[in-house]
Amino acid sequence: MAEKEQGPTYPLAAANGHARVDEGAASAASKELRRKKRMKCLIYIVAFAVFQTGIILLFALTVMKIRNPKFRFRSATFENFTAVPATPSFNLRMSAELGVKNTNFGHFKYQNSTVYFFYKDSQVGEAIVPKARARARSTRKFNVMVDLSSANIPSNSRLGSDLSSGFLTLTSQSRLKGKIELMKVMKRKKGTDMNCSMEVVIATQQLQNVMCK
Repeated sequence: MAEKEQGPTYPLAAANGHARVDEGAASAASKELRRKKRMKCLIYIVAFAVFQTGIILLFALTVMKIRNPKFRFRSATFENFTAVPATPSFNLRMSAELGVKNTNFGHFKYQNSTVYFFYKDSQVGEAIVPKARARARSTRKFNVMVDLSSANIPSNSRLGSDLSSGFLTLTSQSRLKGKIELMKVMKRKKGTDMNCSMEVVIATQQLQNVMCK
């Protein structure tokens, strides 16, 4: 019995075409997904780089930035106090509290120095500042003894009228030199100046109006 001839298989062809369309769509979707993943990864890398740059910049502007310390006259007490407007003259011993303020993140090691005290333009005393270290982000306070005398003040000065007014105006000047040490690796030479004025109240033998530039 003769076999019947089979007609065209259109449904199969249609099914295969539909499968190829599905595979193409899946491939496109896969490519789009990979592209989004790459973009997301790139965004993460850029964000991390910006974050790292910000951290480095912040570190450079804070920790690594080296500032000049501040050397200041803080307060004082007196003994052996003598002030005579009629002569005019004065002699007194002063225990002065000084301070070295270090705002850096490294220690400030400073050398020996001298603080000079003046009445007008005449030097009336001096005190030795021994070498030491001001710790990071702190103020080192210490005391020095100094004898103040009017021996070098010219006779034509206004000392008599100043003593009669009850106030003796003095200034202190000094230069402190040293090094800032960061992390025991980086060292930078730094210095600071003292330039302060103050008033000694003769009646109470106290200090007032201490101002430093």
